[in-house]
Amino acid sequence: MTSSDTQPASSQTAEAMMKPSQARTTHLLSALSSVNSRISHTTTTHSIRKPIRLVAVSKLKPLSDIIALASPPPAAAALNKPPEDDPPKPQLHFGENYVQELLEKSRLLPSDLQAKIRWHFIGGLQSNKAQTLAREVRGLWAVESVDSVKKANLLDKGRGERIDSRTSKDQEEGGGGSGGTDEDGQLNVFVQVNTSGEESKSGVEPNSPALLELCRHIWDQCRHLKLRGLMTIGAIARSQATTAETENEDFQCLKDTRDWVARELGLGEGQQLELSMGMSEDFEAAIRMGSDEVRVGSTIFGQRPPKAEARVLPDKEDDGNK
Repeated sequence: MTSSDTQPASSQTAEAMMKPSQARTTHLLSALSSVNSRISHTTTTHSIRKPIRLVAVSKLKPLSDIIALASPPPAAAALNKPPEDDPPKPQLHFGENYVQELLEKSRLLPSDLQAKIRWHFIGGLQSNKAQTLAREVRGLWAVESVDSVKKANLLDKGRGERIDSRTSKDQEEGGGGSGGTDEDGQLNVFVQVNTSGEESKSGVEPNSPALLELCRHIWDQCRHLKLRGLMTIGAIARSQATTAETENEDFQCLKDTRDWVARELGLGEGQQLELSMGMSEDFEAAIRMGSDEVRVGSTIFGQRPPKAEARVLPDKEDDGNK
């Protein structure tokens, strides 16, 4: 997915291509508002008092979609609401699946958003791209698909290189070498657990020695990483079978596995590991079962184009509606 499959765009042209249309902005903000309302209804109905982090999965969608949600116009202009209504709140957590696409989006973001947006890498992570991911992506808040000690070490090394680079830049500019901003501190990581046992899915086996070894390694040995929690992508069939009266086996498995890891690591109060589980089809069920973070894509952005047809900067007539 590239922004320059033909001729490189000028800065003015690129800026114009990143600007979302009012129609697309209205559609996206309405969809986002609906998801947030469903999250709020679920937490209220089930007396859940902790905040739920919503990651908007923007993979294969143009940068203009991200800008529309991250810097929404006033409510009256965007959604044709009365002027006294509160403006839409910016959506700042976004999920991406492909390293090259994430690199390009993070570099092309307008400067006022580069320090605000918090990127989550949620796709399958290749070892040969892990170090680059952690070193080069500004605003990388979390990597949620860590499944080996090797990948954890490469992420730790890449994050360390980024911190060192930012510290050197601060010193050169007379900033005193403070070590960079918050987004250049420890990188949050989630260990991916294959709760469904499907061969097509990545992840470590739940409640396994390999899982505990990986979590302990990140906790004890990777000083540039923070073990934030566990993540799973459950089986589609189980998600479709889940109702308000039934529990999703994958979610229960991840919850039980998280509790086991926390006990084995001897984590105390205030060191609780998070659960990242639940997507468009089942995020409400995931919240009911204790998820701290849900990853919602198509319900907000609509159907994705084939990867070969996706563009970071869409054609002028496209507007990102595909």
